[in-house]
Amino acid sequence: MRETLLTIALIFSLANVHAQGEEAKLKISHLIGDFYIYTTYNQYEGNRIPANGMYVITSSGVVMFDTPWDTTQLQPLLDSIKWRHHKSVIMCIATHWHSDRTEGLAYYQQQGISTYTTILTDEFSKRNHKKRAEYLMAKDTIFNVGPYSFEVYYPGPGHTEDNIVVWCDKEKILYGGCLIKGVDAENLGYLGDANLEEYHTTLKNVQRRYSDPRYIIISHSDWNNVHSLEHSIRMAKRLKNRNYR
Repeated sequence: MRETLLTIALIFSLANVHAQGEEAKLKISHLIGDFYIYTTYNQYEGNRIPANGMYVITSSGVVMFDTPWDTTQLQPLLDSIKWRHHKSVIMCIATHWHSDRTEGLAYYQQQGISTYTTILTDEFSKRNHKKRAEYLMAKDTIFNVGPYSFEVYYPGPGHTEDNIVVWCDKEKILYGGCLIKGVDAENLGYLGDANLEEYHTTLKNVQRRYSDPRYIIISHSDWNNVHSLEHSIRMAKRLKNRNYR
């Protein structure tokens, strides 16, 4: 009887993953192979904003990039991954200090998940009273987990002073986080912590280093269009030109 009740509880906890319509709190979409995109939501200036993250299933466990923005979905995401793939999350890398990337770091560390940010991100997280990671990266780092390799690269300041991107070379996946905006974006979004002068150069650094991505995953827009980096570069160039006038 107890097992039945636990099963029912799990089904209800996962129901929001399968819910249809704009009110779903957690959405998981298959990207390619063992790679998945998860989306949670939060309110910003009166609008319901999606926040995309990514995870990959490996033989050693699940690697997650960024954490849910909505704290009510921290455990449901772990439960959903376990239910879908029969594996646990073993590590999480956050790509800059804002809450839509770091909000779950402390909680996931409590669950025994290894959490990572750069030293620069940790400095900004500490200064702004945001959640901090257990392990800090002092330089660009390549992680090898199971059969997969992930390169963490700091291209320079842009959306924030500390923003990093992640490159999966074999699959040609560029995880750009909040640095890169969608092709439907009319501007570069929130610039309160941005480096307006260097944003364009930073994006060009990404483009030069990863010139042939098959997928570009971004935080707050549709990730199905590979031209998002080019569009962001054009917007950053216009921003830089206006800033120098």
